[in-house]
Formats: sequence, structure tokens, C-alpha cells
Amino acid sequence: MADVIKCATRDAYGKALVELGKRDDVLVLDADLGKATKTIGFKKSFPDKYIDCGIAESNMMGVAAGLSTMGYKVFASSFAMFAAGRAYEQVRNTIAYPHCNVKIGATHAGISVGEDGASHQCCEDIALMRVIPGMTIINPADDVEAYQAVLAAADFDGPVYMRFGRLAVERINDEATYKFELGKGVCLRDGKDVTIVATGLMVGEALKAAKILAGDGIDARVINIHTIKPIDEEIIINAAKETGAIVTAEEHSIIGGLGGAVSEVLCEKYPVPVLRVGVEDTFGKSGPAVELLGLFGLDAKNIAEKAKKAVSLKK
Repeated sequence: MADVIKCATRDAYGKALVELGKRDDVLVLDADLGKATKTIGFKKSFPDKYIDCGIAESNMMGVAAGLSTMGYKVFASSFAMFAAGRAYEQVRNTIAYPHCNVKIGATHAGISVGEDGASHQCCEDIALMRVIPGMTIINPADDVEAYQAVLAAADFDGPVYMRFGRLAVERINDEATYKFELGKGVCLRDGKDVTIVATGLMVGEALKAAKILAGDGIDARVINIHTIKPIDEEIIINAAKETGAIVTAEEHSIIGGLGGAVSEVLCEKYPVPVLRVGVEDTFGKSGPAVELLGLFGLDAKNIAEKAKKAVSLKK
């Protein structure tokens, strides 16, 4: 049996930036968190193309916007809580409104920040970014997907919000064969009874949940939505038509994130029962990341229970 590979998506972000540093048009900014966001590798390799803006995320976004007007692809990096929260006005008005070519690398997202606690566990960032016109949102499931997503973001024209985690998670994609496609959901497991639509580290948990459900005679489809905006409506609608019930799973509030996006699509175009797994309108707590994920129901067991309930709601 092959060894399980675990890697944090933030590590893949740092690795991809070093690769992009070979290009003349790429600059990287950070808010005094280079070791944590993993941009430190870029700084060591390309010191003249790296700017540490200090603990001033709002200013950093303005600097990034200005540099982008000179033809640069600018990657601005900080924790999700600060990149999406503290600097929200600058992201909205200075980057998104003029459609600047800035790529926001938001690390340490979600409950899995762990011991840093509620003040740093950002479970609202997807919701905040979703309502900004023209903002593309990417939330990769593993390091393979994260690496390719960063490269794709560099070639995309316009603002991009990329969400990365601190916790090392199991690799689910084959490094040799996986191909990232912006805006395209990925069916990882086919099934006829219920569909689990997951994003980020919850994709791995969704696959585990499908195995639990198989033991109970329920055939679950698993879809990875790595691009939350624009979301792949076609794959979601087809899943609803073919399985008749949906469960969403995300390391984010159930309000305004993946669950909201999927519900909006299906409510308008093909209504079926939709149940959401995520953080249920509460702040996080300080503690070991894996234990917190279980405490907040962000695990395979809870996904499987929601899937069973969704199946029971089918007409």
C-alpha cells in the first residue's frame, strides 16, 4: 500500500511562488508573515521582487493594486483573517473595483488554524469575497491542487482570492496526472443515491464519508469544488438530477460559503434537498486542529450522517 502523503496547502503556495519567480512580471508582497505564509522561500530566491509591507495589510493591498497597474502580476499574502477581514475595503475598492491583476494568498483559513483561536480562525472569508463583483475564489483540496491553482491564477486576468490551510492534509490527487481547470468541478467518486459537494480539506473527509456510507448500502457521489466563484453550475445541477439529494461540506461558516452558493444554484434551477456541513454560526475555539475539526462536526462521520438524512428527504 502506498504511503499517505500529507502536506499543508500553504506549503504548496510557497513552492509555486518560487516557480513563478522565474517570470519577470511576478512580484510577491507579505505582511510580516513570510515564515507562516511560506513566501519566505520566494524572498530568499528573489529578494529584489519581494516586499515586506509590515503589519499593515490594508496598505499592502493598496501597494499591490498600484504595482499591478505597472504590468506586474502581484501576489499579496497574509492570514485569511487579515487579508479578507482587516483589508476588506481595500480589496473591494482598490483591487476589485478597478479589476486589478492582484492575487491574494490567504493562508491559515478556517478552524484548522488550531491553537491560535477564534481571533485568527477565519470562517467568514469566502462569504466576504463572494459578494465582491469580479472576484474569483479558489479553495484547493490538497497540495497538488494548490500548486497548480497558483500557477493558473498567475495566468488569469483579474483579482483572485486563494484560500490555503495551515494543517497538513492527505493528498488526494495524483501529482503526475492531475490537471487543474479554473471554474471546473471534479467528480472524484461516482454514485447514485446522494452527492457530497466539498471544498478544501473537507474533500478528503467527503471521500472518507463515502466509504462509511457504502458500508450502509448508500452509494455517494463526491464532487470537489475548488473554484467557489465562478462555481461550476453544470456539475452541481447534473448531480442533483442524477442523485436527488446534496450535502455540502466546507471548513467555513454554513452562511455565505459553498453551502450558500450551491443552494442558490439549485433553488433557482433544480430544487432538491440540500443539507450543509460547516461551522454553524459560531466563533471557533483554541485547541489542536484535528480535535477542533471533530468538535465542530467537520469530519467524515458528520458528513455521512447528513448524507443519510438527505437521502431520507428525497421524494
